[in-house]
Amino acid sequence: MKLSTLRLWAYIVAVLVVLLLLVACGPQPGVDQLSLDKATLKSCPKDIKFATKLDLDVSGSGRTPELDGARLDIIKEQARTTAICGGHLLVSVFSATSAATVALYDDELTLPGATDNARLRRVTKLVDDISEKVTAAYPPAIKKVSPAQSDITAQFRLAAEYQNQLGSTYRLRLVILTDGFQTVGRRVTAPIEITKARAVGMTVNVPRLPDASVTVAGVGKVAAGSAPSSGMTNALIGFWDGVCHRAQAAQCTVVTDYVAGR
Repeated sequence: MKLSTLRLWAYIVAVLVVLLLLVACGPQPGVDQLSLDKATLKSCPKDIKFATKLDLDVSGSGRTPELDGARLDIIKEQARTTAICGGHLLVSVFSATSAATVALYDDELTLPGATDNARLRRVTKLVDDISEKVTAAYPPAIKKVSPAQSDITAQFRLAAEYQNQLGSTYRLRLVILTDGFQTVGRRVTAPIEITKARAVGMTVNVPRLPDASVTVAGVGKVAAGSAPSSGMTNALIGFWDGVCHRAQAAQCTVVTDYVAGR
């Protein structure tokens, strides 16, 4: 047999081996949403509902004319978890003061059905309905609040009131979507070491939020103007970590990029 013929057969065999491996392995099927929702249900605390509060900073540097996709995805993810575990969902926009806050959605989330599977199959429609209502309410709501200033710490006070109104059978999940630039009261205004910024945050007067999960996400991301330096972003992260720990929250997460499931 000629050398060229041997090479041709070797090539054919190699191709066949690759094809067989592809057929044998194949693409791994993704996990369906119902399975993910079942896993969420298993992780829900017993005899406790969620008091989920999402606050969107719409001050000058965080203001967009329409609700952006990234924030909407976070709202949908939090709504899904709240619906599965049971609880109340409050979504609002804010800027200068606690008074400058407008609710986009405020309701108890329930899933009717005789079995877990029957209830879980209703989650997607409920989340889609919430998404539509929040998206529609956003443009007129931001017209009611001034973009001039941002009082992020006010949301901690409103969260305490929200928790008290719902009662002890609810556990607070506070999610604040903001670039982190506080413009009133105690704040950091220049890049400083993260430990020093955390110490400043620990001096902020905020109510205690025991057993609460607090997430401050989007820190350092601005919708308008130049992005802050990494040093300034780190200082903001340190500051809000200090504020959260001053509130004695059970879990504090302060990040630039939100991670689902927190």
